Amino acid sequence: MSGTTAPRRTRPAGTGADRSGSVLGALDRRLRADLGRYLNGPGGEWRGRELGAVPVVLGLVAMWAVFQILDDNFLSPRNLSNLSVDIVGTGMIAVGVVFVLLLGEIDLSVASVSGLAAATFAVLTVYQGVPEWLALIVAVLTGSAAGALHGFFFARVGVPAFMVTLAGLLGWNGLMLYVLGAVGTITLHNLSLITSLTSHYFPDAAAYALAAVSTAVFFLVSHQQRRRRAAAGTPSGPLAGIVLRTALLAVVAFAAAHTLNRFRGLPLALLIFLLVVAGLDYVLRRTPYGRRVAALGGGVEAARRAGINLVTMRISVLVISGTMAAVGGLFLASRVTSVGQTSGTGILLLNVIAAAVIGGTSLFGGRGRTWSALLGILVIQSLASGMALLGISSAVQLMVTGAVLLGAMVLDSLSHRRQHPRAAT
Repeated sequence: MSGTTAPRRTRPAGTGADRSGSVLGALDRRLRADLGRYLNGPGGEWRGRELGAVPVVLGLVAMWAVFQILDDNFLSPRNLSNLSVDIVGTGMIAVGVVFVLLLGEIDLSVASVSGLAAATFAVLTVYQGVPEWLALIVAVLTGSAAGALHGFFFARVGVPAFMVTLAGLLGWNGLMLYVLGAVGTITLHNLSLITSLTSHYFPDAAAYALAAVSTAVFFLVSHQQRRRRAAAGTPSGPLAGIVLRTALLAVVAFAAAHTLNRFRGLPLALLIFLLVVAGLDYVLRRTPYGRRVAALGGGVEAARRAGINLVTMRISVLVISGTMAAVGGLFLASRVTSVGQTSGTGILLLNVIAAAVIGGTSLFGGRGRTWSALLGILVIQSLASGMALLGISSAVQLMVTGAVLLGAMVLDSLSHRRQHPRAAT
């Protein structure tokens, strides 16, 4: 009939390859659109995140490339493996300093506390015959007690943290010299518990297992967080962002595992360091305690009105700093297998503060992560390793490290000025 139309015939679906190709094409367009919003969108995920780590990573890559061009031994498995162990002692101390810097304060005593803890351990084990495990606990608690004392004068008495820890820098160094006495230097046994911290390596499978587990955990945690935000109706960011970050982490993790396995395997010191950094990062980002630290760093008066116990928080942060200083001091003693009158002195304090700041922790408080300490100490130790291979004097190394620290502080100040324009006037 002319008044009726024939039923529309659907277009043949085609082959399975055509259908899968169209689906993959749509998925590819969706991911690229999400990725574009992630990287370039106004107020997008990339811009909303902490950008302080981005220039550090790019600078680190450029530095490694330059050193490798100048000396092809820099990126050798042996040098990178040694580098991964060298960063642990100072990095541990820098992780504790991050907590203090988040409050907008500073702890100048950490280097002296690290030396005191190492001296306490050495004297107890070598001269007093105390079991190593017990001496280790006492040494760590020594750092905790020093931090608690600093916190008491800071939070209860009202003495500025700068002055309290400056007094601690002098006092704990003097106590370390007193503990060592006339001996001067104590050599640790090569097969002791403490020396094994930096001399033990796991076989090849451990490094690859750590890389796989780290990548999987990162993706699952990020994806779960995205789902919770979406369910709560808050900005959650595109899935492409999580995929991109996971892929980058996988490349770095497995490349690092392959490099370490070409020498001696996964160092125990590096494994402990990564676990500590990840664990304390979880504390800062995912627990009520971490949110209180961030709130206190954002503004004391606002934190007080929110019901946060300022005294408790300030004392606890300095206790963490002292504890991590003691742990770092033990790793430093393990690396050189001795404790002496120069332990905890020299440029250690400079490197600790520089590591936290170069890694992206703000001196003005309220911004920073424990991963900042890892990035920062990696930059500093890479500079030292590269310049040592090139035969550059320690004087030049100090000048270069100071220049890098100054650049990091300038960037931090400019960032703070943009976020708080009234504070700059």
